[in-house]
Amino acid sequence: MASIREPEVQFAQRLASNERPIRSKALKKLRKYINARSQRASDGFTGDELLKLWKGLFYCLWMQDKPLLQEELSKQISTLIHSFNDTDKQLLYLESFLLTFKREWTGIDRLRMDKFFQLVRFVFRQTFEALKRKNWESSAVSKFLEMLTAQLLQSSSEAPCGLQLHILDLYLTELATVGSAELTADQNLTFIDPFCKTAAKTKNQTLFSAICRSIFSTIIDQAPFAIEDLMKEVKAAEASEEDETQIKAGKSSEEEEEEDDDDDDDHLEEDTELLSDDIGPVLQFDYAALADKLFELARRNSTPGQNRQRLYKVIKVLRDLSEGVFPESEYPEEVSTDEDDEMFGSRRRMKRGRGHVEGPEAPAAKKSKVCW
Repeated sequence: MASIREPEVQFAQRLASNERPIRSKALKKLRKYINARSQRASDGFTGDELLKLWKGLFYCLWMQDKPLLQEELSKQISTLIHSFNDTDKQLLYLESFLLTFKREWTGIDRLRMDKFFQLVRFVFRQTFEALKRKNWESSAVSKFLEMLTAQLLQSSSEAPCGLQLHILDLYLTELATVGSAELTADQNLTFIDPFCKTAAKTKNQTLFSAICRSIFSTIIDQAPFAIEDLMKEVKAAEASEEDETQIKAGKSSEEEEEEDDDDDDDHLEEDTELLSDDIGPVLQFDYAALADKLFELARRNSTPGQNRQRLYKVIKVLRDLSEGVFPESEYPEEVSTDEDDEMFGSRRRMKRGRGHVEGPEAPAAKKSKVCW
């Protein structure tokens, strides 16, 4: 008698079909299947079952052509995480995703790489969205960070370099997209804690440089925007308080003062116009607290000397930021960069939503370069 195939195997085979209608139908049924199984506490998914499903999902995207259809499919796959009603199962889904991509990464050809880059971005965005729906519960965030460290940052994880670099590059951007309006500086510090610890102990200089560039440099580059957002929030709160005071006092004739305030606002807007044109969400950080954390990690005997020297340069810039001193716009003439610091010499101007490389004719005041 023929053996009955597991549902996960059947789904994987249909998801990897050559026919798009079969793949689309299988994906819709998979969403219903996950929802149904998630309702039964005693019948949750195992890691092996999710790995089988993810193999089918991987090749479902592999077979999909046309950019718009690829984007829509990536969104559908990434939002499957919300079909799991338990945080542990959601993180198991993410872990199975990372295990699958670590296994398949080196086999992705350059013509298909962009759509898999996009899927990685969408999966992390929806993961942050899942944490947001849990009100950023500390236990859920801790489990997420532990899993991320084990699967991506530890030397034993065997994560491909390209996958590590891509996740590092999108991490703060997607976290800001989902949680910038809610996350506090302390919470943001928790989210980058694994990268701080890894930077202080890793002997992999490629990984260390990527953390400095994608995490620490991004935080420093976005400092003016973060402070600008904070000032706007404070100003909005003060305006709200003034309105309430005026209502209580029965005042209704302060149009002239408001006009004067509008004039002042116009000058402020002119001063920050270059910073505000194509700015997206950014995260707030306590720069002094981040500097203290990095210092405690860098001063340990287990920290490689090369890492320590470069972390101390990052710490100095963060301490300056905490005191309101921004990095110099240009390199001092007497300072020369080493080969190890080459990545810092080529830092690009960071703008919210996308990176922007300043051309040689760009005004010097718009550049943000720090020699670390």
